[in-house]
Amino acid sequence: MATSSRPGVEIGIAEAQRQAIAEGLSALLADTYTLYLKTHNFHWNVTGPMFETLHQMFERHYRELWDSVDLIAERIRALGFPAPGTYAEFIRLSSIKEDAGIPGAEEMIQSLVQGHEAVTRTARKLVAAAEAANDQATLDVLTQRMHSHEKTSWMLRSLLE
Repeated sequence: MATSSRPGVEIGIAEAQRQAIAEGLSALLADTYTLYLKTHNFHWNVTGPMFETLHQMFERHYRELWDSVDLIAERIRALGFPAPGTYAEFIRLSSIKEDAGIPGAEEMIQSLVQGHEAVTRTARKLVAAAEAANDQATLDVLTQRMHSHEKTSWMLRSLLE
């Protein structure tokens, strides 16, 4: 059997640990991309008395989500695994479901609160595996993402009070 000339990933994390972390990050990527798409859809389709505020807020949110998908995908690649990148993979991996039709503004806000909380839970599930592998780079990504999603959830919930 011929040996590959491509070097293996030798970053001080065992392959099985890297694979488990990459699988968790793949779920995080799928959740993030699904929430990105939902937020962008709501940006396009929001109506009502809060239109201007929500239209601008949703744009800020989807732009931040767009930037984060690249960060997550690149971490998966750095661990030596392919990042999922198709709608079929995202549907299979995501804990976030699409909304049927175009909900009203208040329902959009509630759906986005639930989406941001779901992404936070997905990230939080991965913390123990990253800690066990002494994977500070992934922990840094997870901390950043949880902070962002928790803050966004709080801000969106505040609109519903």
